[in-house]
Amino acid sequence: MLLGIDVGGTHTDAVIIDRGEVTATAKVETDQSNLIASIDAVLEKILSAKPDQPISKINLSTTLTTNAIVEKKLEEVGVLAVSGPGLAPNSFSRDLGDHFHLIEGSIDHRGSLQQTLDDAAAREAVAECKRNKLKVFAVVSKFSPRNPEIEQTLAELVAAESDFTTIGHRISGRLNFPRRLATAYYNAAVWRRYNLFADAITQSIKKHKLNAPLNILKADGGTINFESSRKNPIQTILSGPAASVMGIIALSSITKDAIILDIGGTTTDIAIFAGGAPLLEKEGVSFGGRATSVRAIDTHSIGIGGDSAITISPEGKLKVGPERLGPPLALDGHKPTLIDACNVKELCRLGNCDNSFAGLKELAEKNHLTVVELADQALDLALTTIRDEADKLLEIINQRPVYTVEEVIHGEKINPQKLYVMGGPAAILAPLLDKVFDLETEVPDNYAVANAIGAALTRMTMEVELFADTGKKTMFIPNLDIKRTVDSSYSLNDARQDGIGALVKYLKENGHPEIKEQDVSVVEAEAFNMVDDYAVGSKTIRVSCQIRPGLEEEIK
Repeated sequence: MLLGIDVGGTHTDAVIIDRGEVTATAKVETDQSNLIASIDAVLEKILSAKPDQPISKINLSTTLTTNAIVEKKLEEVGVLAVSGPGLAPNSFSRDLGDHFHLIEGSIDHRGSLQQTLDDAAAREAVAECKRNKLKVFAVVSKFSPRNPEIEQTLAELVAAESDFTTIGHRISGRLNFPRRLATAYYNAAVWRRYNLFADAITQSIKKHKLNAPLNILKADGGTINFESSRKNPIQTILSGPAASVMGIIALSSITKDAIILDIGGTTTDIAIFAGGAPLLEKEGVSFGGRATSVRAIDTHSIGIGGDSAITISPEGKLKVGPERLGPPLALDGHKPTLIDACNVKELCRLGNCDNSFAGLKELAEKNHLTVVELADQALDLALTTIRDEADKLLEIINQRPVYTVEEVIHGEKINPQKLYVMGGPAAILAPLLDKVFDLETEVPDNYAVANAIGAALTRMTMEVELFADTGKKTMFIPNLDIKRTVDSSYSLNDARQDGIGALVKYLKENGHPEIKEQDVSVVEAEAFNMVDDYAVGSKTIRVSCQIRPGLEEEIK
């Protein structure tokens, strides 16, 4: 049996899936100040529904890392960067904390050391970080996926002062120094917070006597082994939206262009599907204007959900969200919410409907409206805002090359034919959304726990980049730290086989003995003839291998 847990902003959900059937579900309110208590509570609830039944795998999704970055709850990081020539420092150094140190040194695009690291400057940077009592570091050099020598030297220099060091080439094997630098910074900045969470999760799992493998969802719609995530917590950003996308894939047969809405208590996540497949931020997602190298399913979150507060400013301007000021009045809250408006309109009968009516009536009368007029206006504002944001997202997507998790789509505009809605308020709001979007609308079974279903069924994903230079007789897989000598006859086919073999071997050694070579796809493979002093007819070769996102099994 598979156990999926989704820690959302408003609720924590859990499901048990046995041979393609959802056999138990549970939902508790999320305590944002104590996520572990929420997970404990939902485990108590779900396991009591299936006592003494063995769990074969546990998959978890969480908002912890995303919230830490968005809310700027980040540890101070000592950043040691070596950019070499060609990049202006202000193009990559902004918003990386108050302890950024740019050090002289240079490696070229083929991995040759052009300028040795300025050892004195590096040691002084480490000394200054020590004076500022910094305990986490990020060390990144340009072209380190071609040669990690400078990064390894920097990592050795900070080792005595560091509780944890993110090393750039181990985070990403792809070139793009600014993205790799931002990714390494964020990874170090959330490391301690994430690991405290991970410690507590591990204790909770043991407390409930669960011995199954534990994984956590990544932004790309796959999972990573939980222990591996301790060193790479940045991979778990946007874990929740990824779970919602995988959930709708599990619950609905999507074959055409579509819009996906996951409406929670606090936010609505919007995703676009092209030809039945979710879109992928292939180069990496951005936070606060800083692009990272973390690949992610393309989603957009807005601050409107079932518990969004309804307020009217002194100037008479109506607002729905983005604040969540507690539960609805109907559930003993203190401020009217979108769900209270639904109660007034008799779209649902949740909790104490009299409380919903009384609270909205008081607000309406202060603003010379009837209670029904206020409810109508609040619902109209919320739903048209969701539609407008979906339209904006679609317009942006249609202005650039589109990548799905399966392929690149050339020159085709996405034209949604259907709307899929999930999340707690989905069934309540779907009839209204059908009219606002003017699209056929579907609410799948188990819509209220779709994220937990997506989490439970999602399979592991991973990507590696291989770079070989036959002139220099080197082959390097950066994020696995594999480097060896090759001869001048090393070919593109050799590189394909080495990339696949290395990825399978790594995964088998790290908790995934089921992985086979046929599970790995070569998504990019290219070789370039070089004219240089190394050797006549030398080549540079690059291969990218991955296990694509997907589901372990189908829901019956």
